[in-house]
Amino acid sequence: MSELSHVDREGRARMVDVSAKSDTTRIAVAAGELRTTAEVIALVRADDMPKADVLSTARIAGIAGAKKTSELIPLCHQLALSSVKVEFGFTDTAITIQASAKTKGPTGVEMEALTAVAVAGLTLHDMVKAVDPAATLDGVRLLTKEGGKHGHWERPEEPAPETPVRMLDDEPADTEAVEDAAAVDISDSEERSAVVLVASTGAAVGTRVDTTGPVLAEWLGGLGFSVRGPLVYADAEIDIGLADALRFAPSLVISTGGTGASPTDATPEATLAVLDRELPGVAEAIRQRGTAKFPLAALSRGVAGLAGRSVIVNLPGSPGGVKDGMAVLEPLLDHLLAQVAGGGNHDHK
Repeated sequence: MSELSHVDREGRARMVDVSAKSDTTRIAVAAGELRTTAEVIALVRADDMPKADVLSTARIAGIAGAKKTSELIPLCHQLALSSVKVEFGFTDTAITIQASAKTKGPTGVEMEALTAVAVAGLTLHDMVKAVDPAATLDGVRLLTKEGGKHGHWERPEEPAPETPVRMLDDEPADTEAVEDAAAVDISDSEERSAVVLVASTGAAVGTRVDTTGPVLAEWLGGLGFSVRGPLVYADAEIDIGLADALRFAPSLVISTGGTGASPTDATPEATLAVLDRELPGVAEAIRQRGTAKFPLAALSRGVAGLAGRSVIVNLPGSPGGVKDGMAVLEPLLDHLLAQVAGGGNHDHK
């Protein structure tokens, strides 16, 4: 039987001595959600709450919370955090929260990531309580962690029958609807899941606004994909971003940015490191389309390929490069994803 690490043999609380452990890069990702009303979701997305700038305030609070973890959780170690990221998404009646924490040291950053989610969620609650005092912070949980002697850990997927059916107005679902939803989850949604990943140091630190990621997310949504993101990562951390994007084995990952010749552009190298097979024709078609209108598009080093059953495509970070990529990909995606899933092997005629 496993023992509690923070309790000694006499049953007293203790702080674990980590001095004998080696320093490794430690990364943890946590998530949660603030369940609220469709009205609040509309107000937050329109930035029209009585307390303005809702998400920015919650993001800053989450980052500050992560930095204060050792003061809030009595047996946690003080850590020199090298990175904390807090991101938000929306469903019909919830604001989703995801936080990642990174350090290099002898102990993990799980509690820092979890604290970031909790504090960001509580801040969201404070911001929306004038409209919805009944909002609830749910599902604060660890998703993944890296580093240390145990290496990679990932939360097991929830069993399909327990997956809730998303509905408006909290209407109950009958048994038939739940069965239909489970069937869709096993087939259609897996074939049409996508992640948008943005490599931009400026956007990651908040000094510039990315316009390419939202365009890609909207386009993919219009094609029937269930879209996660945009996930925004600094150029130097794009390898972490790719691991994040691939965590739930989506059928498609489209990245934007970091494909040029600058010393900080590292998206192609990070992508090649996770690919099992390349799709050189896709990358070349995107380059050729861009070069026909803008000769400097030839400098893009973007690649495309397969990581398991996930298709990854790098696009340039410019609006024009993204537009060219969408034009090339749209007629290819259905057939490409069908091939990757094991079908659709028709000869070109």
